[in-house]
Amino acid sequence: MIRHIVLTKFRPDVTEEAVAAIYAGLADVAETLPGASGFTGGRSQSPEQIERGYMHGFVIDFDDWAALEAYQNNKTHKALGAQLVENAIGGIDGILVLDLEV
Repeated sequence: MIRHIVLTKFRPDVTEEAVAAIYAGLADVAETLPGASGFTGGRSQSPEQIERGYMHGFVIDFDDWAALEAYQNNKTHKALGAQLVENAIGGIDGILVLDLEV
């Protein structure tokens, strides 16, 4: 299984409602694609408070690399990813992506 982890430093003017709308769209994409499951996302609630500005994140699990590739190539995912970049501090520099085999 592949765990897809995305952390974002959103600009201060981006509302929690805007973030929630993007995440809801990504959850919908994950629900429709074969091999994708377990979307979880939101604002950090960490008591450690060492997010270093990455206050929002989401995780999606994929059965394999091919399922992750199908997600990456999905038209709706690409549009929502563009919204993430548009709303992140520094654009793509405000986003971290990790894909781990678990």
